[in-house]
Amino acid sequence: MDSNENMASAETVETCDSKIRGHLKVFIGYAPGVGKTFSMLNEGNRRLKYGEDVVIGYVQTYGRIETEKQICDLEIIPRKKIIYNKTESEEMDTDAIIARNPQTVLIDELAHINASGFKHKRRYEDVEEILSHGINVITTMNIQHMESLNDVVHQITGIKVKETIPDYILQRADEVVVVDLTPDALQNRLKRGNVYDEEKAAQALKTFFRKGNLNALRELALRQTAEEVDEDLSEYMKKECILDNWHTVERVMVCISPSPSAKKLIRRGARVAYRYKCEWYVVTVNCTNRFAKKVTLKDRQMLHTHFQLAKQLGGEIITLTGKSVSEELARWANERHVTQIIMGHPTRTKLETMFRGSTVNKLIKKVKNVEIHLIPNDM
Repeated sequence: MDSNENMASAETVETCDSKIRGHLKVFIGYAPGVGKTFSMLNEGNRRLKYGEDVVIGYVQTYGRIETEKQICDLEIIPRKKIIYNKTESEEMDTDAIIARNPQTVLIDELAHINASGFKHKRRYEDVEEILSHGINVITTMNIQHMESLNDVVHQITGIKVKETIPDYILQRADEVVVVDLTPDALQNRLKRGNVYDEEKAAQALKTFFRKGNLNALRELALRQTAEEVDEDLSEYMKKECILDNWHTVERVMVCISPSPSAKKLIRRGARVAYRYKCEWYVVTVNCTNRFAKKVTLKDRQMLHTHFQLAKQLGGEIITLTGKSVSEELARWANERHVTQIIMGHPTRTKLETMFRGSTVNKLIKKVKNVEIHLIPNDM
């Protein structure tokens, strides 16, 4: 290869590398039939109406009339057919989509496993390649296809889901939209034949589409999306240096020491967290101040039993180290946007308070918009 060819090759690589990654939007539901594909196609038509170049890369309507009507004027990229081990299969044509280079492509069923012989094993890998070429992707998936929830879904439904996607795919999405429908409404759709034919619908209502299953899966979907929103909000607040609490999500911090009364604080924290269905933390500070009491073997053993209780009740254990207990607690509470702090009444002697001050008073001054609960030690 001569120097000119080398330069041309370098320019091609540079152009590809500098291309802006496409925008990923995911419509997520908790079960088939809630309306994900309908919503995706509806979004595509809305964009097409306003002049955006939108195509369908892959859609699966399952013969649902209302869904098929939503295709309307959207261009469909033909699927690719190959023969592998004497068997003909067809899948989404990723190369054709990239060659067509639309602004946005609609791709149904993100967690789908491709037939043998195609370029990628999983559809999410096709989507990743398309995004890397600067093409926006709108796609669909159900909550049970998240890899980290595989065991939970199996426990709820008794069904082991084989088609899964890594959690990072959803975490990297620019937009995640929950397509929600009450379990009663979804069951009614099945009974009317809007999701499956009559025979399949009757069987589905006795298995996967039992009301208990649907309620549990729906809660998983809503919680997962709420976590994604909370992470985005945390990133924004960190970027904008916002230390104030907006109380969009409750977070409980229980401050403990080796004192036997700490068990009461832990139990109180567990009850508060259960009430709000929120994260909660059991936090202790390894104080390096020269005036601090030295931690004895008995103290370490006591802390160990406190930690065991916290784990048993579902709390996350955090150990901090620093010269000032109040500063460490305040710093961590502000970073995690804690909304409620539970701690025991002060136990420092007058002499200790004279030299080191009051942890409670210092903490009140250092945190903003945080409820502080002081629990009597003899309670």
